[in-house]
Amino acid sequence: QVQLVESGGGLVQAGDSLRLSCAASGHTFSPYTMAWFRQAPGKEREFVGAVYWSDGSTSYAESVKGRFTISTDGAKNTLYLQMNRLKPEDTAVYYCALRRSSASIYNYWGQGTQVTVSS
Repeated sequence: QVQLVESGGGLVQAGDSLRLSCAASGHTFSPYTMAWFRQAPGKEREFVGAVYWSDGSTSYAESVKGRFTISTDGAKNTLYLQMNRLKPEDTAVYYCALRRSSASIYNYWGQGTQVTVSS
């Protein structure tokens, strides 16, 4: 059974940095894709960025490009989201997600971690 557990959220001030982690287990299939999404109050969940296990490439939403960086540990069991120069509009619940690379939707989700950026 695939499990994703996020951690690292918190309350920070605008301009600060924060790193989120997502510990993945139970995913015996490969290749797969892992991603970060976020959902702000009253808004739909939106894509933040992803890493593609097959070649290690990454992609980002325009709103975070240049400020956020996705990375993994050597064993590829932990996904990180380094968030720099945080803005109040980055306030959201951040979710880790995983899918088979051949799948079109993310089947597995973590419980989310709250990030609040004060102005």
